[in-house]
Amino acid sequence: MARPTMAQDIERRIKELILERRLGPGDPLPTETELMELFSAGRVSVREALKALQAMNVVEIRRGYGTFVGSLSLSPFAEGLAFRAAVRHRQGEPGLLELMKVREALETGLVGAVTAGVPAEDLAVMRALVATMEAEAAGGGRVARATDRAFHLALYASLDNHLLSEVLDAFWAAMDRVREDMDDGHQDPAVTCAQHHEIVEAVAAADGARAVRAMRTHFDGIRGRLDPQSVSA
Repeated sequence: MARPTMAQDIERRIKELILERRLGPGDPLPTETELMELFSAGRVSVREALKALQAMNVVEIRRGYGTFVGSLSLSPFAEGLAFRAAVRHRQGEPGLLELMKVREALETGLVGAVTAGVPAEDLAVMRALVATMEAEAAGGGRVARATDRAFHLALYASLDNHLLSEVLDAFWAAMDRVREDMDDGHQDPAVTCAQHHEIVEAVAAADGARAVRAMRTHFDGIRGRLDPQSVSA
C-alpha cells in the first residue's frame, strides 16, 4: 500500500482542523502561510492540498480574501457517479442500470418510513406535481425530468433529513447527466403519471406495504427500459 504524499497528509489534517474547531461552510480557515507553519510544510504541498479539497467543495479559495470552509455539497459525488456510469456504459457494461438499482434500493427502503406521517401540505405539493405531470403529458408530450425529480424530493421532505435530500438529488443529477448522452427510451407518460399518483395515494393512506409496491412498480418500468432482458426474465 503506497504511503500518502505530503499533500494528501495535509488534506487529512485540514479536514481534522475543520472538525476540531467546529467550523462550518463559510467560516475562515488559516491563511496559506499559517497552514505552512502549522503543518511544517512547503507552499507547494499546501497549495496542492487546498486545490484538491476545493475540488471536493471542502474548502473555497477566494482570491484576495483567503480560504474558507466550502459548501460541502455533494456535486463532486454526483459528477463521479455520472462519469463512472457513462464510462462503463460505453464499454458495454450496465453502468446506468447499476446506478438506477442503487437509487431503487434507497427509495423503496425509505418510502415505507414516509407513510408514518406526511403533512397535508407535503401531500398537496405531491398531488400538484402529479397534476403538472398530467399537463405535461397531455397531447403526447413527455413528463419533464425536473417535475419527476421534484416529486421524489418532495416525497421525503417530511423526514427532514438534509443529507438524504442531497444524496437523492445527487443520484438524480448523475442520472440526468448520463441520460443526456444516452436516451433510455422514456416510458409512456400516462403510465408515469399513474404510477406517481399511486405512490401519493399509498402515502396518503399511510399504507407502507402499498407504497413499497407502488415504488417497486415504478422502478420496474425504469428497469425494463434500461435492461429489456429483465422484462423477459
